[in-house]
Amino acid sequence: MAASARPALHAAGVYRRSIGAYLRSIAEYPADFWVMALSGTTWQLMLFSFLSILFANVKAIAGWNYHEMLLLAGFLAVSWGSTALFWDGIWDTGKLIVEGDMDYRLTRPAPVLIQVGSKHVGMQVFGDVTLGLVMMTVGWIGAGLSAAAIPLALFLLLCAAVIQAALLTIANAVNFWVKGRTPVAAFMLAELQNEAMRFPLTIFPAAVRIVFTFGLPLAFASFIPAQILTGKLDPVWLAAPPLAAAATVLLAVLVFRAGVKAYDSAGH
Repeated sequence: MAASARPALHAAGVYRRSIGAYLRSIAEYPADFWVMALSGTTWQLMLFSFLSILFANVKAIAGWNYHEMLLLAGFLAVSWGSTALFWDGIWDTGKLIVEGDMDYRLTRPAPVLIQVGSKHVGMQVFGDVTLGLVMMTVGWIGAGLSAAAIPLALFLLLCAAVIQAALLTIANAVNFWVKGRTPVAAFMLAELQNEAMRFPLTIFPAAVRIVFTFGLPLAFASFIPAQILTGKLDPVWLAAPPLAAAATVLLAVLVFRAGVKAYDSAGH
């Protein structure tokens, strides 16, 4: 039992030291931190204002009122923003491949995926998550949700953040085969999140809903958890987010490992 747990403990130690080192470097340049944090805050303030203006003119969107929409938008902001806190380094996969820096990660006695994912922290996350929590709180109170559901919300947020990180890993791993510094697939995923998933999935055609639920399971990272919290879905759906998280993590590990096997040093 102890021997089987040793690789996991080693990976956790590598991750903790890598993230800790970057956080210490952030502390040495506080101006950079505040600029990035404010940029994230500005974007979420714009979204907050947009929803407030929109619902000053309409009563509901596909059956979702103002406070439920705030809960949905806030949930997405917190879950998506959390990936920048604990897994932002994955965005550098293409750069590491093109510049040959992936070679260094391959020779170190630590899991390559953990080294890449924990390479740095997205400082804009602090603004994103802060305003996301504000929107969730306002929406939560306005929708009349009970404080007893907070543990459930935290669990669903954890599942959503894991799903987001796994999907980002898959999207960035595409660069093992499609050589280039820019993670085009990951940027497309981010655009889908920002433009489509902040609205109820029910406004889209059935084919789109099926794709975003069972093909590219973005719905499990925002829309379905918000439906569970607001009572729009049967409690049986509580099993779906953790199952989706486990499946996407497994797929992300397999895809990234396949990419590492297909990797050729930049010198070849």
